[in-house]
Amino acid sequence: MNLLETERLTLRRLTLDDAAFMFELANDPAWLLNIGDRGIRDLAGARAYLQRAPLASYARHGFGMYLVAVKATGESVGICGLLQRDPQPDIELGFAFLRRHWGHGYATEAGAATLAEGKDNYGLTRVTAVTVPANTASVRVLERLGLRFEKNIRLAGDPAELARYAREL
Repeated sequence: MNLLETERLTLRRLTLDDAAFMFELANDPAWLLNIGDRGIRDLAGARAYLQRAPLASYARHGFGMYLVAVKATGESVGICGLLQRDPQPDIELGFAFLRRHWGHGYATEAGAATLAEGKDNYGLTRVTAVTVPANTASVRVLERLGLRFEKNIRLAGDPAELARYAREL
């Protein structure tokens, strides 16, 4: 079931049936560089990741990362959604797209729909996002969506410094 639709995209909850796509995405060189290795080495690992991350988020918070597909073809191109990371107080916008689908505006389009959903359905008044500072493609998407650099942070258990962006909704 599609939760969100834009002019060109559909966004829906991920399911265990999306394991092959999740395997491909989590092993894309851009994911590994900018998000990190999640240890997804096979379809069983992808299903386990789906269960402990997006599916657990839906059960706990009512929202999470959604599968993004192109309406015209049905092809899965990425994920986009809202995240609640403990112990961070703010809800975050997150997204990742297969590198071959960059440059089409999909992240911005899916991100705008996700922000509207956060405001309209979850009453969010503020959203943040984090990225590796060198990930200029993600920085450009965040800025197009109206998020502005706030400060550098470190997430628990992650040695890398991340740039946090924020926006009032």
